[in-house]
Amino acid sequence: MRRVSQVTVRKRIWLSLIIGAFLFISLIGRLGYIQLVQGKWLAEQAEELFKRDIPVEAKRGKIYDRNGEILAYNISAPTVVAIPVQVREPQKAAKELANILHMSEEKIYKLITQRTLIVKVARKISEEDAKKIKALRLPGIAIAEESRRFYPEKDFASHILGFVGIDNQGLAGIEVVYDDLLTGKDGAISFPSDVTGRRMPNQSDSFTPPKDGNNLILTIDKNIQSYIERELDQAMLTYQAEHSIAIAMDPNTGEILGMASRPNYDPTNFADYPSEIYNRNLPIWMAYEPGSTFKIITLAAALEEDKIDLTDQFFDPGYINVAGTDLHCWKSGGHGSETFLQVVENSCNPGFVVMGQKLGTEKLFSYIKSFGFGAKTGIDLRGEQKGILFDTNRIGPVELATTSFGQGVSVTPIQQVAAVSAAINGGKLLTPHLLKEVHDPVTDEVLLINSPEVKRQVISPETSKKVRETLESVVANGTGRNAYIDGYRVGGKTGTAQKIGPNGGYLANNHIVSFIGFAPADKPEIVIYVAIDNPQGMQFGGVVAAPIVKNILEDSLQYLGVKPRKDQLPRKDRYGIDTPYVEVPDLIGVTRNDIRNLYYNFKLEAKGDGMRVVQQIPKPGERVEKGSTIRIYFSDNQQKGD
Repeated sequence: MRRVSQVTVRKRIWLSLIIGAFLFISLIGRLGYIQLVQGKWLAEQAEELFKRDIPVEAKRGKIYDRNGEILAYNISAPTVVAIPVQVREPQKAAKELANILHMSEEKIYKLITQRTLIVKVARKISEEDAKKIKALRLPGIAIAEESRRFYPEKDFASHILGFVGIDNQGLAGIEVVYDDLLTGKDGAISFPSDVTGRRMPNQSDSFTPPKDGNNLILTIDKNIQSYIERELDQAMLTYQAEHSIAIAMDPNTGEILGMASRPNYDPTNFADYPSEIYNRNLPIWMAYEPGSTFKIITLAAALEEDKIDLTDQFFDPGYINVAGTDLHCWKSGGHGSETFLQVVENSCNPGFVVMGQKLGTEKLFSYIKSFGFGAKTGIDLRGEQKGILFDTNRIGPVELATTSFGQGVSVTPIQQVAAVSAAINGGKLLTPHLLKEVHDPVTDEVLLINSPEVKRQVISPETSKKVRETLESVVANGTGRNAYIDGYRVGGKTGTAQKIGPNGGYLANNHIVSFIGFAPADKPEIVIYVAIDNPQGMQFGGVVAAPIVKNILEDSLQYLGVKPRKDQLPRKDRYGIDTPYVEVPDLIGVTRNDIRNLYYNFKLEAKGDGMRVVQQIPKPGERVEKGSTIRIYFSDNQQKGD
């Protein structure tokens, strides 16, 4: 047997001591690291293992109109919650809750017996049911407060605002587009508990406050929006139309002042309506042939390229032959000899065909695309369509001709509003938008301002001025007479377009009639587009849509503080059709006997027992339609009224 030398033994002992010392030092170091460096973090992690959180819901941001009128906010909504470990008699509790909540007893039983800290049994119930449940005093069953979205005006601006789901997440409209801005960050109440979920005694709770979502200020004006909705409701009743659409925009900024369509829906109860109503925002989704409103683009392009002069003569026999195809004017027999200004006033198709031919395919379609057609406008709403244009490689003479007067192309209402705004605002194509500002929910500090976005310069300011003047003449002398407002310079253009059927052909007696108008014509502040889908009876844009635009424009201009003027183009009245405007005489101070002996083109409605007129409505000097009623007030007080 081999003996180990003493030297070898000592070496092994020293090696063992060194290794042992190293391990001991490492262990001490590790313990020190855990205690001194990671101690706080590990303690927090240990605490998390037995800590339970009860979430505290953050409030969704509010939505206001441009003037601070609230359009959407949150209200308290009771929610039934259960803490399963605290429910003593789950079968009994399930039965009593089922009677109040109108839920199945089995479903409630499964919920309140889950192996979880807290469970929501029924969300956002009525206050009456919440009181009944509180009265039961069931152990482990409580009423918590959540919030639900509330739209104080019900269906007002519903397609703009959209709606939210059960968890207050945006599902449509502004609510979904700006969901990240509107959604806050939830807080929590934290408490220590044992392994069964029961609260540990002599331990304190902690509270992490929620951070509410930001508030949004929209560009829409509640008053202008109400004018629009009023007129669309009346149009649906009067004409029994399939749909109706309206948009109001500031042509200088792209701010949408109002937008609506019919049929409408209540966002609080959106599930009660067909999905095509709340899922389709017609002003940005519905694409159709625009008809004569599209002629504004052809006019602007022809003027910009100096292809026509408005004083040039043109003869309209009632049709124009293009590559063997007769394209007819809406007026049987045509308009005869006319200037190109009258071509626009009369909405003469053959005249616009000539404009298109002078421009040529490449140039005309270049302008059409530059005005934004064939592409989305970029409005801050989901579901926008881009429309359909002819493939320029497959355009023949007939396609060029029909495009010139708005047939054979498919566009959306918002595209038309953006394009016409560019034609009249000095030539700048803007991105339409609905968000104006974002505000902090606590301090009301402005966090974001949505500035106007100019995409490009389409035509020159000089050409834009000619377009405005021409369209003002359309309202004063042409097919847009029914949009004429005495005292205001109004420009506009009618549109009447046949609808395409499922087989690709045009439907008989089924049109979309429209009108786009703006004012004041020399310096536009508002542009309004209205389209009525298949109105019953008379189907002409100048007859149906123009008066609707007139009503919205007139109320909007007065509301915006735009004062009447006398420097407008006089309306060319059609004898027996149009009612002329006359100036209101000054009757203040006239005696009762003299009133009887005077002849006026007005109806007089007298009030008061005195002998002299002290006040009258309308005031002297105002212009009204001939035959209007003047209210006069008699008194013995000789002082004139206000």
